[in-house]
Amino acid sequence: MANFRTHITVAAAGGMLIAYAGWKGQLWPPSQAMVMIALVTFGGILPDIDADRSHSIRLIFNLLSVPALVLGALLLQPWLTPGALLIACGGIYFCVRYLAGILFSRFTVHRGIWHSLLAGGLCSLLTAALSFNLLNQSEGLAWFHGAATLVGFLIHLSLDEIYSVDLEGARFKRSFGTALKLGDSRRPMSNLLMLIATLTLIPWVPPWSVLGDLLHQGSLLWR
Repeated sequence: MANFRTHITVAAAGGMLIAYAGWKGQLWPPSQAMVMIALVTFGGILPDIDADRSHSIRLIFNLLSVPALVLGALLLQPWLTPGALLIACGGIYFCVRYLAGILFSRFTVHRGIWHSLLAGGLCSLLTAALSFNLLNQSEGLAWFHGAATLVGFLIHLSLDEIYSVDLEGARFKRSFGTALKLGDSRRPMSNLLMLIATLTLIPWVPPWSVLGDLLHQGSLLWR
């Protein structure tokens, strides 16, 4: 499979291309270009959240700890004294930065359910829901944020499959087919739990009609 440097480099390049194309097509303002690049790049390393030890999992939980800390502070501020809030925020940071990584390593399998299209859909909808409900972004922009995460996710899965082909020996490696798949055929319960998690996000995402309009608008750019 592709290594960390390959994943993050290709995803960042894809993010820059998408950010530029969307800006030229007037799909989002210039101020959103860096956001789109960051989301595609983040999506490009996200499937490796199930790796026991990797650059990806450390970077992912480092990045997630910051918004979790900010969100926790905003939610708890009306209820806690400054001292208690400081302790609570420290606990949130520790749990997300360290404990969550340990739990993922314990209960997930590399190249399992997180290397699947189902996981990509979950992360995409979660990004759109957070952008729309917590960050108060517009309906269209929230969908674009979700799509950017999905694109990065698909870049990662595609790279893993490409690197599973031995061109010199003209053969497929044993890892072929373990990344770009619908779900984890070896663990039906993981598929069910992730599907349930995905379905619970549906009431929180922006209107689907807006997504349809955006897809139509995007298709016009290719004509």
